[in-house]
Amino acid sequence: MCSIFGIFGLQPGDDLAALRRQSLEHSQRQRHRGPDWSGVYVDDGAILVHERLAIVDPAGGSQPLLSEDGQLALAVNGEIYNHVTLKGQLRQPYAFQTASDCEVINALYREDEPGSFLNRLNGIFAFALWDKARGRVLIARDPIGVVPLYWGHDSQGRLRVASEMKSLVDTCADVAQFPPGHWYDSATGLLTKYYNRPWRDYAAVERVAADTTKLREAFEAAVHRQLMTDVPYGVLLSGGLDSSLVAAVAARYARHRIEDGDQSEAWWPRLHSFAIGLKGSPDLAAAQVAADYLGTVHHGFEYTFEEGLDALPEVIRHIESYDVTSIRASTPMFLLARRIKAMGVKMVLSGEGSDEIFGGYLYFHKAPDARQFHEELIRKLDALHNYDCLRANKSMMAWGVEPRVPFLDREFMDVAMAFDARYKMVDKASGGVQRMEKGILRAAFEGYLPDEILWRQKEQFSDGVGYGWIDGLKAHAESQVSDRELAAADKRFGVNPPQTKEAYYYRSLFEQFFPTPAAAETVPGGKSIACSTPAALAWDASFAAMADPSGRAVAGVHDQAVAKI
Repeated sequence: MCSIFGIFGLQPGDDLAALRRQSLEHSQRQRHRGPDWSGVYVDDGAILVHERLAIVDPAGGSQPLLSEDGQLALAVNGEIYNHVTLKGQLRQPYAFQTASDCEVINALYREDEPGSFLNRLNGIFAFALWDKARGRVLIARDPIGVVPLYWGHDSQGRLRVASEMKSLVDTCADVAQFPPGHWYDSATGLLTKYYNRPWRDYAAVERVAADTTKLREAFEAAVHRQLMTDVPYGVLLSGGLDSSLVAAVAARYARHRIEDGDQSEAWWPRLHSFAIGLKGSPDLAAAQVAADYLGTVHHGFEYTFEEGLDALPEVIRHIESYDVTSIRASTPMFLLARRIKAMGVKMVLSGEGSDEIFGGYLYFHKAPDARQFHEELIRKLDALHNYDCLRANKSMMAWGVEPRVPFLDREFMDVAMAFDARYKMVDKASGGVQRMEKGILRAAFEGYLPDEILWRQKEQFSDGVGYGWIDGLKAHAESQVSDRELAAADKRFGVNPPQTKEAYYYRSLFEQFFPTPAAAETVPGGKSIACSTPAALAWDASFAAMADPSGRAVAGVHDQAVAKI
């Protein structure tokens, strides 16, 4: 994974030399995402800058990627997992210039319409493709928004895009997130949604039975696809269900990888796993149990509250958010990424997305029926780019470590979202697999993990690293923000005024780096529990009085099952 920066719509009279220097300067602000190499493309209509984190074809895959005739210039942040298959399906010859997985986008563009070929890509990506001959730019982002992308217009009306907001915020008054699952065509000026799946409508999945075998096989295939790498890799292992399942499947493939149908031993055969927490944290204890069972080379790191507090400003600058839950969880992940980078690992698999697909957050216990459960899953997936995807990507990429998320593999989602949500709902009275959240997923992987991990109850990551983390953050904010300041929050912050002292403190730090109203509007607001939607808040009257947005506990639901370990 990398970073991209682009300026399009250049006109005669524009100072290309000055714009090139400015582009390099602004791209440098996100070079932490791609510390391995920088590439620049300039012509009379466009400038593209790419900062590379070399994962696939590290010796020859530098970007921007040019077609043989020099008419196409492509800058991509991401990975295309099915690139070998797509190359084999091309209807006409294409002279590939590199072994990069991303170059297949140029070939597909030459023979198909964007709305068609984008739906053939299995990967995580944000890209800008410049067609010099047609004076056309195509911009697109992956279906869920795993990879970040921002866009806006400068004072001269030129279109600018960048992987992170920090590269645009002082030149684009209208900076905004580019929406996931969409593509923009400068030839028409249209922004078009390309990712629409039948399972978004509950009527399409109602009464469809769940198949645990199919579910397990689809997830194993997703993990296998995402082990595509030419550099050292590992897994994040918090000891919760999701990361432990990723690690369990990855461990089965770690000694071998498949290329072009032939099995060969990987040069990085031992799977390394990584966890972090305060001293005595639930996650560190559970992660060690899972690692011992799986036989990974495990690295459990401790951090102190003071180290986390010291990192807060830098964390907020990197994740470009003032969302309370995101900041709480991003800080330990940011610190862990630094440790991982120091060990020479450049890619890790992570467990994000499972809770949004299976209803893993504790408030889902309160869903009135399967339809409302399913509709909340869709709303959660649509918002994921604002929360867990943003957190995981930016906090890890702050240190040049690429996170991959097998639960959000598009082929796996087509399986996991295509059966009736009643199989995902909790029914403690039944005594079956639905006795706790994500029961159907747990049942699909019986025997892959010890029971105390397979049936461990949901913990917010910001809690799992140690309950003192959130309590300490609240106490610190209380000492930094006065009652008077909080009472006047809506006067200082016109967009999403903070409702608590902790939120006010984070917002003040965010404002130092991103002072414009447009920047503030890129962050969602409103009352929420575990990033829930307003519709879900109506499921239980007690939610209205719930003070903490992380959903640390839900009455009658949370049993602190981790204490059994």
